[in-house]
Amino acid sequence: MTNTLLEHSDHPDHPDRLDDRDAGSTVGPDRPFTVTRRAVLATGAAAAATAPLLQMEFASAQTGSPLPSPSQGAIALRTTVNGEAVTVFLDTRTSLLDVLRETLNLTGTKKGCDHGQCGACTVHVDGRRVASCLTLAAKAEGRSVTTIEGLSSGDALHPMQQAFIDHDALQCGFCTPGQIMGAVACVNEGHATSPESIRESMSGNLCRCGAYVTIVTAISDAARRMGEA
Repeated sequence: MTNTLLEHSDHPDHPDRLDDRDAGSTVGPDRPFTVTRRAVLATGAAAAATAPLLQMEFASAQTGSPLPSPSQGAIALRTTVNGEAVTVFLDTRTSLLDVLRETLNLTGTKKGCDHGQCGACTVHVDGRRVASCLTLAAKAEGRSVTTIEGLSSGDALHPMQQAFIDHDALQCGFCTPGQIMGAVACVNEGHATSPESIRESMSGNLCRCGAYVTIVTAISDAARRMGEA
């Protein structure tokens, strides 16, 4: 049995057939102008591919700056991380968490849910706690970022770090960096006034091992130490 569809599409007069007659053909009385489906699709695809390039070239001409290459990165981020000025080149879609872990090798900040729901990626930006997995790295331009690696002063642990050790406020330890960063912010924000207030303030930091009782105790102890410092 022959394939009638193929026979139809191969017919000399079929509108989708391209053959030597189309090469160099012109519109005239004996050959009226016709638009084929194949020609429309080809033209549309070419226009879609060219439009972004034209827009980038226009923007470059307006600003007088060269177009970025993949090796250079889309933007240059200049920020301060743990007291040190850093400059990194990155895609505008890159999260702060990925810059810290993959570019700056500060792996103390953990990637847990990657949806801002567990608190494992908590860091401080200008002293305020943020979920770094939901924070675009570009938003840290000109700001001060502090990670768990930046809390201690040399060999001297931060009071919150010491309190977590003293009260065994951890089990597997995966969530501990985020718990400590959140706990420091809890105290600095004035929420460490009671166990109830601490639990409310720390509700965004999950501990799958269930060490919540000792975490609250450690925060209460650290709040006292931080108040005395």
